Amino acid sequence: MSKVNSERGGCVDVFHASLLKGTHYAGEYDFPVIKEEHDVPRRMIPFSKALREKKDFHQWVCFYEDDFLFERIWNQPSRYADALSKFEGVISPDFSVYYDMPYSMQLWNIFRSRTIGAWLQQQGIKVIPNIRFGDTRTFDCCCDGISKHSAIAIGSLGCLKVKAYRPTFEEGIDHVVRLLQPETIVFYGAAPANSPKIKELGIYVEIIKPQSFHNTEGVKR
Repeated sequence: MSKVNSERGGCVDVFHASLLKGTHYAGEYDFPVIKEEHDVPRRMIPFSKALREKKDFHQWVCFYEDDFLFERIWNQPSRYADALSKFEGVISPDFSVYYDMPYSMQLWNIFRSRTIGAWLQQQGIKVIPNIRFGDTRTFDCCCDGISKHSAIAIGSLGCLKVKAYRPTFEEGIDHVVRLLQPETIVFYGAAPANSPKIKELGIYVEIIKPQSFHNTEGVKR
């Protein structure tokens, strides 16, 4: 009914139902499906900076910055589709998912990221899904709608430096790797040094440095 009402004359699509047209869903919470992608980003540019870029489009747009800088893509995604289509691809939005958020809010932000990613793919833009989990309850559902044996992206900034967060983050990484068995993991920030699953599966790891948005060489972990 939300889709029907979103098309009714004079109705405002406050549910963003129009973004879900033609979308397939997966998992217990009906997260939108993002199709597999195998390209590997070598450079990234944050969304807020990408909107001002005029020449250098040989990079991927990411959302590893404060939420207020990209909340607008949720509210008006069609406004930014043309700008994003000039780049090599997009990492789906990294809406914050904190351990101390209510579980419902963690799910909501995962859903929003998945929705925008799936919608951008429908616009013909290459998308690598950003995998963001919060507490242990989100370890399974954060993988719903993500293709196995594909490329995924993970923002690790601050998650490994803070000792209190590190065990949960590393546990989550191994859980995600076990479920998705990705071909490639693109880390924005440091990669966990002792992930047994990454090493066991021989997954290709690409590390993008936060300060410069330039990469180190890809390595096998």
